Amino acid sequence: MAGWLRSLVGALTLLEVAAALSFLHHRYEEMVQALFRVQSQCPYVTRIYSIGRSVEGRHLYVLEFSDYPGIHEPLEPEFKYVGNMHGNEVLGRELLLQLSEFLCEEYRRSNERITRLIHDTRIHIMPSMNPDGYEVAAKQGPDSNGYLTGRNNANGVDLNRNFPDLNTFMYYSGEISGPNHHIPLPDNWKSQVEPETLAVIQWISSYNFVLSANLHGGAVVANYPYDKSQDQRFRSHRRTVNTPTPDDKLFQKLAKTYSYAHSWMHRGWNCGDYFADGITNGASWYSLSKGMQDFNYLYTNCFEITLELSCNKFPPEEDLERQWMANREALVAFIEEVHQGIKGMVSDENNNGIAGAVISVQGISHDITSGDMGDYFRLLLPGTYTITASAEGYQPQTVTTTVGPATPSLVHFQLKQDVVRKPLERKASGTRMNNKALQKKVVPRATRRGTQR
Repeated sequence: MAGWLRSLVGALTLLEVAAALSFLHHRYEEMVQALFRVQSQCPYVTRIYSIGRSVEGRHLYVLEFSDYPGIHEPLEPEFKYVGNMHGNEVLGRELLLQLSEFLCEEYRRSNERITRLIHDTRIHIMPSMNPDGYEVAAKQGPDSNGYLTGRNNANGVDLNRNFPDLNTFMYYSGEISGPNHHIPLPDNWKSQVEPETLAVIQWISSYNFVLSANLHGGAVVANYPYDKSQDQRFRSHRRTVNTPTPDDKLFQKLAKTYSYAHSWMHRGWNCGDYFADGITNGASWYSLSKGMQDFNYLYTNCFEITLELSCNKFPPEEDLERQWMANREALVAFIEEVHQGIKGMVSDENNNGIAGAVISVQGISHDITSGDMGDYFRLLLPGTYTITASAEGYQPQTVTTTVGPATPSLVHFQLKQDVVRKPLERKASGTRMNNKALQKKVVPRATRRGTQR
């Protein structure tokens, strides 16, 4: 009830003012202009950067909101939204442009909720991961757009089936007590992915993202991992088996946060399908291999869900304002979910941050690691937990802490040097292996009822 009340209060706060927004479909050049317009209107709290280029050379732009743009502040979590992964699923693209304008406008109006959100969170917004596919779909327009027209990138590849398949490795490892977190990439992974996928993998390896959502269309439901069923190794891809992660209850809560803040997603009946509470485990809907959602969870510290936001993949312009009003509160409320659980610093006896320290939660077999500065963020539901921090060359430290329903609990660790063996050159957790090699500064540079994530 408290969560619903907070959402209601937040929604009323956002309704107090109305930003001047243009409800239009934006082609690539228009999208770029919209992003740079926001940046010019809010220059002190925004930054635009490119994570790479598409097959046809279009920049994959990201708009960042922060009180210190371009800088990771210790203990300030990183959040991301990604839209338009499938080029013909365009509502997410337009909603993220609207959200960007809205955050800027409300910050300029000194909206307390939005100001606090930008000051306490580093927010990254990528309106389009597949700008080439969008241009193909946009040429057809909303009225005559085919179901698959523009879905894939310029090489004809579905980007949400293009990430390294870490699920199969994880399911096999599970039989021999292997890891289900920070799974190393195969040696030849770069040759198997598209330019857009490569750019995103390098991006999420360069920032210690904590929470994320990937915006799609073709249904109305909040989908959470795992997307790929373990049974898919033996049965048809149409086999539906609920396949929960070790953080299943947390993922359900994250999905419900969006669903219940949305105007109608939580009602369940949408687009001819029914999903209780407007949420679903991905594999229980249908099994999907090599998806971005599972990849985030298995390779990084990031918890990602997939948001299906409209029955119509390419809604007409006259429907955009209604869709924005339906999603506005949900988009803001979901960002706020990054501020829950525990966070803190892992340092040595000289107060130097320890990067790559492993944070384990007793009873939840999924670890996260500290970032380059030694800070960590572990999303958790309210409750009492036993937490252990460990790093190569140091003695592990274990504490018990209670997590409340509001702000995250602050839990710091100061690890003593292991006197038994001399610490080797510091590196990340053994299961993370050589992921640090990817963590370089990014240079600006189907299914059911016809629905495919």
